[in-house]
Amino acid sequence: MKIAVDTNVLVRAAVRDDPEQTDAATRLMGRAKMVAIALPSLCEFAWVLRKVYDFRPSDIGKAIRTLLAAGNVETNRPAVEAGLAMLDAGGDFADGAIAYEGRWLGAETFVSFDAKAVELLKKQGEQARLL
Repeated sequence: MKIAVDTNVLVRAAVRDDPEQTDAATRLMGRAKMVAIALPSLCEFAWVLRKVYDFRPSDIGKAIRTLLAAGNVETNRPAVEAGLAMLDAGGDFADGAIAYEGRWLGAETFVSFDAKAVELLKKQGEQARLL
């Protein structure tokens, strides 16, 4: 079976705070021929781990990398790597992923009211502008 997983399935598998749901999530993901993880789900996943479960950025990165290590996971890996680079630099996963997808869609400059995101992207050699 090929499946696309919602953010809450990823959270249960990573956080393991509900034994029944954790078992169901990990069993299904482990048995699936392919697990499609959409970029918005990973952005939500990172946000939930940070805001709801107080995960440190390094632990969020570890959780995402653990998901990616599964042989049956399909995702936009370059966008995820951009998100992880931003997370590792002290920023938000979503900002890195958004900047990457923007470039992929043809944008030249990432624009935001978030000074930290703009600064970190510039340090990574990206075109970024603070509004």
